[in-house]
Amino acid sequence: MPKWLKDAVFYEIYPQSFQDTNGDGIGDFEGIIRRLDYVKSLGCNALWINPCFDSPFMDAGYDVRDYCKAAPRYGTNEDLVRLFDEAHARGIHVLLDLVPGHTSEEHAWFQQSASLEPGEYKNRYVWTNSAFQGIPEHPYIGGMRDRDGCYMLNFFASQPALNYGWARCTEDWMLPPEHPDCQATVQAMTDVMRFWLDRGCDGFRVDMADSLVKNDDEKKTATGAIWRRIRTMLDKDYPEAALVAEWGHPELALTYGFHMDFYLDHWGNGYNLLLREFEAHEQDGKDASYFRKDGGGDITRFLEDYLTRYEASRSNGYISFITCNHDTPRAKRTLSDAELKLAYAFIFTMPGVPFLYYGDEIGMRYLDLPSKEGGYGRTGTRTPMQWDQTAQLGFSQAPADRLYLPVDPAEDAPTVESQERDPDSLLHTVRRIIALRHSWEDLQADAGFEPVVAQMGGQAPFVYRRGALLLAVNPTGHVTQAVLPDTAPIRGLHGESVFEIGHASYAQDNRLLTMEPQSFAVYR
Repeated sequence: MPKWLKDAVFYEIYPQSFQDTNGDGIGDFEGIIRRLDYVKSLGCNALWINPCFDSPFMDAGYDVRDYCKAAPRYGTNEDLVRLFDEAHARGIHVLLDLVPGHTSEEHAWFQQSASLEPGEYKNRYVWTNSAFQGIPEHPYIGGMRDRDGCYMLNFFASQPALNYGWARCTEDWMLPPEHPDCQATVQAMTDVMRFWLDRGCDGFRVDMADSLVKNDDEKKTATGAIWRRIRTMLDKDYPEAALVAEWGHPELALTYGFHMDFYLDHWGNGYNLLLREFEAHEQDGKDASYFRKDGGGDITRFLEDYLTRYEASRSNGYISFITCNHDTPRAKRTLSDAELKLAYAFIFTMPGVPFLYYGDEIGMRYLDLPSKEGGYGRTGTRTPMQWDQTAQLGFSQAPADRLYLPVDPAEDAPTVESQERDPDSLLHTVRRIIALRHSWEDLQADAGFEPVVAQMGGQAPFVYRRGALLLAVNPTGHVTQAVLPDTAPIRGLHGESVFEIGHASYAQDNRLLTMEPQSFAVYR
């Protein structure tokens, strides 16, 4: 396990939208470099940069045309290496986004594989024997290439699936994972990882990490074997390199070699119930999210899902909470800044390695926009970072009609500049809670977690223990109280908290904790 993950707090950057320095309306590597001091000021000591490799950008870079070439819109390979160097000089690690399950249809591998004489790349992708022979229960395209066969898709039509084999072969064109051509695909992806690790990259976020071997069993056993092989390579040659999976099942992903797995926003799971339960109430407009002031305050629904995942995976790695990501509606869509303060305080004091999505620290809004580069409903979460009150909110000097996406047009659009001036802003609260996490080992990735008081319906605050610290949150709009059990005394400070949002008080004589509306407190 890379030692630096214990105290890591990541900042996710969507490079198209972070900072444009050459006036073309699209963010670039130089823009990220210029803002590294800002990232460090947040307390974030690691970056995840969304795909920045050469691409036709049919899917925002998740359709890779060349894994070993930086996308010219962002800069050169040398610029990306300089970004690594500048980040490292500030104590910041950098993960790149690896897309191993598919490429762009414009990738040289696919162009050769689709030709009349595919040669060594004949089986680099999944092909049937005939243009009239489809792939049952899987998306595919036929009749579009010189090669006589249908090829499988991993997602969009522009993303042919790389061939890592089939766990159960039912057709003669299906190859088992141990076939030399399938092993060659694994080796090719390993070579890509080595290419960037040798140039200063600190690891990878892995897109659709469970999508490699087709027809796999429920536990993704064959796909897991590939990741174990890659983890063995990393442990031997790059022991401080980190892998985080887009899997959403840490009991599997962490067993198979990933150091972290995201707690993704899947409908009805514990994470979704914390911040985005409006998705279950689109018709009536309600929001029963735990951190919604009027959401009902029922933490037990979250715990039923989370504790099972946590206990099943804690010995193998870390669950990664996110404030949001590029695929998820920004929480500001339904939550106020006051509600976000409590939600972020909770996220940054939980076990595992947390990720802050760019702009969430100032409460950037979700905008209702038409699709851009395959974003569709996700596009409104990918708008330009809002730095100040200058033109284009400081993102770019390009005119508005040349921007990658429009900036928030509202007069009260939040900016870093405006929130820097307000000591009670969301931005300053995020900095305070991340600083608290860094200052207490009991709040870092590997320290334990234990619910102390958890009741249904918001009748009591949620109280939980991290090591020697006791934490409590009341997201509701009314006062809540709880008598703490004898097993959860608050030692020292005579009942005063070491961190507080809103107000809370503790009476040591009767162990009564009183939480004012929308409050959060940490006691030692």
